[in-house]
Amino acid sequence: MNEDIAKALEVLHNGGLILYPTDTIWGIGCDATNPEAVSRIYKLKQREDSKSMLVLLDNEAKLNSYMNQVPDMTWDLIEFTTKPLTIIYPDAKNLAPNLLAEDKTIGIRITKEEFSSKLCQRFKKPIVSTSANISGQPSPSCFDDISDEVKNGVDYIVNYRQEETANPAPSSIMKLGLGGEINIIRE
Repeated sequence: MNEDIAKALEVLHNGGLILYPTDTIWGIGCDATNPEAVSRIYKLKQREDSKSMLVLLDNEAKLNSYMNQVPDMTWDLIEFTTKPLTIIYPDAKNLAPNLLAEDKTIGIRITKEEFSSKLCQRFKKPIVSTSANISGQPSPSCFDDISDEVKNGVDYIVNYRQEETANPAPSSIMKLGLGGEINIIRE
């Protein structure tokens, strides 16, 4: 795993794309602060850039670096969740502009999975995590389900966890408003 992390970090620092395991399904990742790298993911996925992608962080303490104001209920939601939780936050900052939704929101998930968490910790910036598929095609349930088109479109494929065949559950998704509103998008 350490060799995979070292190689993935090198690619991320150079604006490249990685294919890597996360706390849910395999993801395509890049430096979430690099607009050119983010554009490459949209192109690879054949996805409109008006559809935002989520990012992973390893620690909730880093949220303040990427939002002008973190809604108060955030801390309780993160503390009490029992499965991966993506929260869509308002008023994002310090991320690639083409990563944000039109309303300037961003989905962020605090990953507890060993590889993605260590990668985020060592990278010291958020990493894009979008499903490893072409838009409109099914999300892969394991590494073997990822298309050659996606595999050939990234700069580095992580070896760690490729042999797993489990079908991981997707994250829950909630959207928070600055006024305390909570909108549950997926349980």
